[in-house]
Amino acid sequence: MARIKLAYLGGGSTRGAGTMASLIWNGEDFDGSEVVLIDLDEDRLELVRGLAQRMAKARGLDLTITATTDRRAGLTDCDAVLSSFRPGGFAARVFDEKIPLRHDVIGQETQGPGGFFMALRAINVIRDVRADMADVCPQGRIYNYTNPVNVVAQAVTRFTDIPIVSLCEGPIYFTDLIAEAAELDRSLLQTTMVGLNHGCWSVEHTYDGGDAIPLIREAWERRKNDPTLDKEHGRLLHLAALMGAVPAEYFRYYYYEDEVKAELQAKPTTRAEDILSWAPGYWQHYAEQATEEVPELDPKRSRGGIHELELAIDVMDSVVNDKGEVHPVNVPNTGGALPGFPAELVVEVTGRCDRDFVTPLPQKPLPAHLRGLIESLAEYQWLAAEVAWHGGRREGIQALAAHPLVRTVTKAEAVYDELATAHRAYLPERLLV
Repeated sequence: MARIKLAYLGGGSTRGAGTMASLIWNGEDFDGSEVVLIDLDEDRLELVRGLAQRMAKARGLDLTITATTDRRAGLTDCDAVLSSFRPGGFAARVFDEKIPLRHDVIGQETQGPGGFFMALRAINVIRDVRADMADVCPQGRIYNYTNPVNVVAQAVTRFTDIPIVSLCEGPIYFTDLIAEAAELDRSLLQTTMVGLNHGCWSVEHTYDGGDAIPLIREAWERRKNDPTLDKEHGRLLHLAALMGAVPAEYFRYYYYEDEVKAELQAKPTTRAEDILSWAPGYWQHYAEQATEEVPELDPKRSRGGIHELELAIDVMDSVVNDKGEVHPVNVPNTGGALPGFPAELVVEVTGRCDRDFVTPLPQKPLPAHLRGLIESLAEYQWLAAEVAWHGGRREGIQALAAHPLVRTVTKAEAVYDELATAHRAYLPERLLV
């Protein structure tokens, strides 16, 4: 087992308790390690720290858990940096979701203008993290969950020499959704999903050793008029049957754009406003459990569930303990692992995780009818990372106009300026003029 020092950027967030539960679940492989929780709110940091310390003690683990609002001090001598933070909190996400809708564009956390401005805010912080790491932990590696994870990783890999892997359970979760929609046994459904984060398709899809697509198509014919099939599952099942591949859930914003946009515009609250209304209950639950000798997180009262960022913990475990496990990862397309895409582009593929960090594995190519949207989103991803690192307003509008959900210069200019004004406290001046 490896003893490491881990810095957790965003350790005082609503996901902090669940993430520490994931680490402690794998705790034997990190026994003797130190975890430093880093965030802005001292009270919430202390609550997560105390809860995590009790969880570790209940499992008999030797983990030193500290907390600080001093990022540079917290990063000092770290081997690993777990990044999962949201500049401006969910209040900022409300702007990302509401303002685009006023301009007849989908507002979403990682897609379209909302995702673009989340990237601008996050990468503005990451630039400073990079400088701190160069000074106080040059050996550190970043395990990133800060959204949008693909754009963040694209910026870091393009403009720094810090090793970074971005992670998302999407390729696992999307397969769960299709199995549920098609009424298939999830344990028999196996997929390999490739593309971009929140923009991936299966290029391998088997069910009990055979091709899963005929079963998915049969399920669509059987269930397309089934009143028990909810709208979102129905869209995914329809799309999988039509395209012959398991899709990322986020493709609904593109292939069903008009109807999804109308639904979002008709909804009285955004997703971020809903989460804000639930957040006090999460903190109350964490406070209650922090007084228990053996804390137990309730998935219904915890942000995201009991275990959060579990994939990051698994990948970190495999790297620091040289296990060589294969996991879904977001890394540069080294060696053309995903055929037809540039080597410098961050792609979502499977990768081997060992002491050498993460190596993308060769994948089957995406078929032509699935490639077009992915190629367009890849060009946007490249532009967005460049704008976030050193661009200005003009380049920002160019990047937004290149996004498939925006498309027109009129919308790009209007949405950019309104969101830039709303987020000005979290953006560099170059992006505001």
